[in-house]
Amino acid sequence: MNYAVKSSLLLSFLESVPDVAAKLKEPKSLQTAIPPFEDVVKSAQDAAVLVLVY
Repeated sequence: MNYAVKSSLLLSFLESVPDVAAKLKEPKSLQTAIPPFEDVVKSAQDAAVLVLVY
């Protein structure tokens, strides 16, 4: 089962948690160069979490 959450709502929630807000990265400009594929994969792996719902 997959869940979708509007990114603006999720960002607002994450910014409201001090421990999490301190770890958030600044958004990158769309004008920056496209990073290597390996860097994109590593970034996605670092950002993914497993959420268990009982």
